[in-house]
Amino acid sequence: MILPLLLLLASLLQQYGSKAETSHVSKFHLPTIKEQNGVQDSQLEKILTVSGEGMVTSPDFPHTYPRNTALVWRLVATGNMRIQLTFDEKFGLEDPEDGICKYDFVEIEDPTEKAVLGRWCGSQSVPATHVSKGSQIRIRFISDEYFPSEPGFCIRYSLLPVSVSEPEVPAVPPPSLQGIEELSEAVAALGTVEEVMKYLEPERWQLDMEELYKPTWHILGKSFIHNKKARGADLNLLREEVRLYSCTPRNFSVSLREELKRTDAIFWPSCLLVKRCGGNCACCSHRCYDCQCVPARVTKKYHEVLLLKHRSGGRGLQKSMTDVPLEHHEECVCELFCFSSTSTGS
Repeated sequence: MILPLLLLLASLLQQYGSKAETSHVSKFHLPTIKEQNGVQDSQLEKILTVSGEGMVTSPDFPHTYPRNTALVWRLVATGNMRIQLTFDEKFGLEDPEDGICKYDFVEIEDPTEKAVLGRWCGSQSVPATHVSKGSQIRIRFISDEYFPSEPGFCIRYSLLPVSVSEPEVPAVPPPSLQGIEELSEAVAALGTVEEVMKYLEPERWQLDMEELYKPTWHILGKSFIHNKKARGADLNLLREEVRLYSCTPRNFSVSLREELKRTDAIFWPSCLLVKRCGGNCACCSHRCYDCQCVPARVTKKYHEVLLLKHRSGGRGLQKSMTDVPLEHHEECVCELFCFSSTSTGS
């Protein structure tokens, strides 16, 4: 009697264990991830062999793409070919912050040169066409957990023969090939560090901006230590300070009698503030002999003051309010005085 009961109990325990195991597996088993654009795992690259034309798009293009997405495609050309990437005119990702794509973006990397060719976001303009330097090119799409946009992006790819894809040498050399003097003058004319980066690397300037202010392991400079800054110097502010104290209109006090050449009268106040050009022109081209700060736009303004003047016949002072015109400099420029390029023979 006892033996059948033990066998029955063992059978029930086995069935219960099987059900529990099945329940455990179904609870923690990850569902099959639907493949999107060939990418099944955000941590892995999807390698696409390019033998003709095709496209890579953000999920759900041309509709709103999902949040928290990381997709990577590596395009590999067949034979001795190059890959050309062209963006669809429908392009829109989350807007940049401070002009830099920090959150949602698509970027292109050339594995041959181990360099990021560009990073884009927002919807202001469609990125330019790119051609790989070698037989591979990499596309990466990132979206964070906030503010997905539409329509996303669509990149069409095609093959080009090497001879067609090689660009012609431009008439004007790129910044990287310019001489130090030409490059110095070009950079000096730019207004912000962002403009400098755009000039040097039009397609990847946002990445360069991030790298410029990224903390590094090297020993911090004296400007960092003494000013106790949390990041690098604000280069735009430094340049603005120079601009404010270089050749610009600034306050000067002038004597009204001397300014108006009126030795027969007394004014009160005797001096007034006017805007006059001042400051040096240290940033002028070194090729010039001299550089002077001169007014580029002058206006005449009237100021009401007290005029004291002797009456004829020595009958005391005439006192009256009068308007006096004074010149004010609204704009200033550095005027160059250069050596003559001509010379006389002996």
